[in-house]
Amino acid sequence: MQLTVNGTAHSLDDLEPDMPLLWVLRDVLDIKGPKYGCGIAQCGACTVHVGGRAVRSCQIPVGDVRGDVTTIEGLGTPDAPHPVQAAWIETQVAQCGYCQSGQIMQAAHLLADMPEPTDAQILDAMSGNLCRCGTYPRIRAAVRLAARAMAEEA
Repeated sequence: MQLTVNGTAHSLDDLEPDMPLLWVLRDVLDIKGPKYGCGIAQCGACTVHVGGRAVRSCQIPVGDVRGDVTTIEGLGTPDAPHPVQAAWIETQVAQCGYCQSGQIMQAAHLLADMPEPTDAQILDAMSGNLCRCGTYPRIRAAVRLAARAMAEEA
């Protein structure tokens, strides 16, 4: 089985196809950005993009992955962060940081699909990603800031 993650192709012939993508990323490929939170696709800490769509990697078997996988590590670079990453830093969203990679991946997917979301649309799209520190107002502010930055780039 072949899997492309963050632009790099990996041969995973020794894996069982029912292994969750999250375990492949973290334990096989040593990609630690996606986090284990709940294991039942309810918290969003494990959110990654598969074929450009936000998915909960704890619940998708690697054998069912169709398309390239992007994790927080592949979204931007330290020298050129994704606009959502830059907005997260500017608005100082993170406290403990555990949920942040999943939050950022969900926000990036939202803005790819909906470049100018309303506050209600942001709330709806981000509501499945939990933050134990309660930084929801800063998360929404960062999504709005990233949307404005992306509109200015276009």
